[in-house]
Amino acid sequence: MSLFSQRPFSDRTATWLQQSGLHPLLARLFAARGIDKPEELSLDLKGLLSPVELKNCISTATLLADILERKESMLVVADYDCDGATACAVAVRGLKMLGGADTAIQFLVPNRFTMGYGLTPEVVELAAQQQPKPKYLITVDNGIASEAGVDRAHELGMEVIVTDHHLPGDKLPKATAIVNPNQPGCSFPSKALAGVGVMFYVLVALRAELRKREKFTAETQPKIENLLDLVALGTVADVAQLDRNNRILVSNGLKRIRTGISQVGIQALFQAAGRDPRKANTFDLGFAIGPRLNAAGRLADMTLGIRLLLSNKQDEAIELAYELDRINRERRVIETGMQETALAHLAEDQLAGTMADRNSICLWNAEWHQGVVGIVASRLKERFNRPAIVFAPADGATGEELRGSGRSLTGFHLRDALDIVSKREPGLILKFGGHAMAAGLTIRKSDFERFDTVFQQVADELLNDELLERRHIHDGALAPSDFTPEMGDLLAEEIWGQGFPQPIFYGEFEVGQQSLMKEKHLRLQLRPLGDGQVSSKPFTGVWFNRTQTLPSRAKLAYRLVTDRFQGQARVQLMIEAHDEG
Repeated sequence: MSLFSQRPFSDRTATWLQQSGLHPLLARLFAARGIDKPEELSLDLKGLLSPVELKNCISTATLLADILERKESMLVVADYDCDGATACAVAVRGLKMLGGADTAIQFLVPNRFTMGYGLTPEVVELAAQQQPKPKYLITVDNGIASEAGVDRAHELGMEVIVTDHHLPGDKLPKATAIVNPNQPGCSFPSKALAGVGVMFYVLVALRAELRKREKFTAETQPKIENLLDLVALGTVADVAQLDRNNRILVSNGLKRIRTGISQVGIQALFQAAGRDPRKANTFDLGFAIGPRLNAAGRLADMTLGIRLLLSNKQDEAIELAYELDRINRERRVIETGMQETALAHLAEDQLAGTMADRNSICLWNAEWHQGVVGIVASRLKERFNRPAIVFAPADGATGEELRGSGRSLTGFHLRDALDIVSKREPGLILKFGGHAMAAGLTIRKSDFERFDTVFQQVADELLNDELLERRHIHDGALAPSDFTPEMGDLLAEEIWGQGFPQPIFYGEFEVGQQSLMKEKHLRLQLRPLGDGQVSSKPFTGVWFNRTQTLPSRAKLAYRLVTDRFQGQARVQLMIEAHDEG
């Protein structure tokens, strides 16, 4: 059963926003997303929250300034996803801009298949072998749960500075410094910073500290805002909540991309993806650019992606971007095969009557690729509206461990659910981490059935019919005058994403010709119906990954976009759901 409901908003607030100069439709959309003051519409950099309230940020900046003065060696230890890669590039580029020597600042990204996640003791041992041996390890987008790794670093004579945004465990690592808005005692108002955002804040504080030391003035200081294109990409790709602070970061990063002054690596990724950077938007970052960068960490080695983001040579960047594009196509093939296997398995369960009684999905297969399990879990979660965890062998088909990745529903905190499982059955989960909507874990292959049973019990306790009901929240109907390419462009320019959702509209249509594209996407002609009248002008609608045709009249939830083909701009409706009620 699906429920369709309009996102509520205050007419008074919408009118107030409109009087400040905002387009009437945008005023309605923004009011429905919690903006109630015209001053909140500004996304200028001067509106960013200060680093002062970010716990340990100022003291960490002082430490880094001392390290730079002493010319001591630093090694940035990254995570292997898009947030980790962009955070690494921001750290390396930023530290060099602020005075670090090329030879003194290196980076290392663990191989997800052999070393797992975070600053593990194995990663630390590899770090200690770098030449020159680093005096300081700086984690980006990881480290908050790396107690053993930090202890091993101390044993090997290295200090650790943790920059992270993930939720901490019961104990913090004994690092020299920890900057994380989600650590205990941090009063920073935005808990939604991605890992790349945390690192950017550290650099802002470091630049201020170096100004105090008279290394440069406000006029001559390095422009670390030049790194905001990387911050925007990492923030959107990591599906961070787009509160106002993150929207400021993303908006200013997108401005750099649109005006052609972004990193050459990001320009090359747009080229490989066939996207126009002059019209870059959050959808491009999340669904075209981010996945190509993530592909390196999923199937190969994220070093490739970080090299791209650090490159200043156009030829090199284009070569690396097309290699990432090739890897991403390979990832899609693997994902499709895994998804088909998973759906076939679940179909058998449904025939046996077991799926109807389940509030969660847990699957594994000896042939599955551990780099793609998170994407498949996401697809299953979307299809069945259940939290899903998909496992693959951690060390080959003959290994004893399974590594899983899970995706969840709003209202079911996945990391907390795994914590409950871990406390009820000590030793069942070998390690885990993550946040509300996504988490990773490792279990023994022999414990899969037991884990499935206990996780299902926790899901039964924490989920209810209301949470499991598929809900389609929309922004109401569009006026006939809004079905224009100009409106599609206006909507595309805004900063939409997690917590500030892209507008989805709702209306009744007369459905004309229907056909399939590439045998898996529905293409149809739609005429809006309003006040019993049929619009004279039909629009093209596209519903991805749907083959079933629609009736001659249909109530649809859709996105309005502008399609450009052979120099002509046309309205296109991207169908999200069909209200059959």
